[in-house]
Amino acid sequence: MTGLHAQIEIRTDSFPSDKELGALWRAAWKNDADPLRFQRTLRTCLLHLTAHEGPRLVGFVKVATDGGKHAFLLDPVVHPELRRSGLGTNLVKTAIATARERGARYLHVDFEPALRPFYEKCGFAQTEAGLIQL
Repeated sequence: MTGLHAQIEIRTDSFPSDKELGALWRAAWKNDADPLRFQRTLRTCLLHLTAHEGPRLVGFVKVATDGGKHAFLLDPVVHPELRRSGLGTNLVKTAIATARERGARYLHVDFEPALRPFYEKCGFAQTEAGLIQL
């Protein structure tokens, strides 16, 4: 990263603690999401990335896989103090490159319409998909 937050370090597969993930989620989403669900899934993901400003976790994204060519970008989050700094774009583009290096050939992402410009900037193309709520 450059500029104001040049001291941000992106780490691959660093396994943040429940406490770190919980603090980031509460700051970003203003809720009490249970970070324990991440500990179960981090071990089975194709990869996950964390962003650290000194000792503080300020960004996160994970990529799940079907075990073959398809991978899925999940849970990208940036601390509110660092939004619009380029950190989210950096995390997603690093996830794309790392997923490619690890054998994925397609990377899927679901997003709300307001986030379309962000994901297009990261290189994602609009596709049709199906969804059923279970």
